[in-house]
Amino acid sequence: MYSIGIVTDSHSGIDQSLAAKLGVMVLPMPFYVNEECYYEESTLTRAEFFRLQESGASVTTSQPSPASVMEIWDKALQKYEKILYMPISSGLSGSCAAAQALASDEPYEGRVLVVDHGRVSTPLVRMIMDALELIHKGLAAEEIRDILEKHRADMVIYLGVQTLEYLKRGGRITPATAALGTLLNIKPVLQLDTEKLDAIRKCHGFIKAKHFMIETLKHDLETRFKEAYEAGRVHLLAASSATQEETAEWVEEIRAAFPGHDVLCGNLSLGICCHTGPGALGIGCSCSPKLG
Repeated sequence: MYSIGIVTDSHSGIDQSLAAKLGVMVLPMPFYVNEECYYEESTLTRAEFFRLQESGASVTTSQPSPASVMEIWDKALQKYEKILYMPISSGLSGSCAAAQALASDEPYEGRVLVVDHGRVSTPLVRMIMDALELIHKGLAAEEIRDILEKHRADMVIYLGVQTLEYLKRGGRITPATAALGTLLNIKPVLQLDTEKLDAIRKCHGFIKAKHFMIETLKHDLETRFKEAYEAGRVHLLAASSATQEETAEWVEEIRAAFPGHDVLCGNLSLGICCHTGPGALGIGCSCSPKLG
């Protein structure tokens, strides 16, 4: 039996193929489409999700059932002595708190450690990679949980949205604001932080939105993340709900703006896509934990 394993959920944007490469397990998240329940990447593909969303279907997120959470834990505990469970940020969903309650009871107490990491999508993927590195270094599961939680805020991601339709559907903007914004070609930029998803800038056109995101991240690296950046602990991130071609072009734009840096690009999780819709592009960074 291996010592420590990692279980996450599909709000990480990790599909089963990437999960196999990383050696982690992923719990598919439930979605309700016109009141019918589907499971991400299990009974609902990304292409189907966007097709239904664009057709006007009502798409909402839901928490996983306790039974489904315990089922994947049980499977993981057959292979590992302890597991780090890394679900969607507690600031964005009640899933983390529900998991913490489950993990406090037998037979999971002391064997399932729920990490309140404050992340979703690509920032969560990066933190999972950090956790795997800490496991490789031989740290105990409890130490790793505490380190990850201590560094939960050491990240940021900005999202450029190409349509106001889904922010309107989610009640984040009014129909009148959406109509006027569409007329004026307004493209909002959202900031995804540990607790919430907020609009921080309205740009005239998507090209200006992308430019604003790149320049804002440059400023972050010169200020908020300066120490980590100079120490080589910063990883650049990209996230997308756009086409493969648009995503590839965006990653090249990021590489050109930050020469010499690798870019970890992942799917924008469907839970966030409920608000952004298709065509969204994101850029951000995550700092690896500082040990000692």
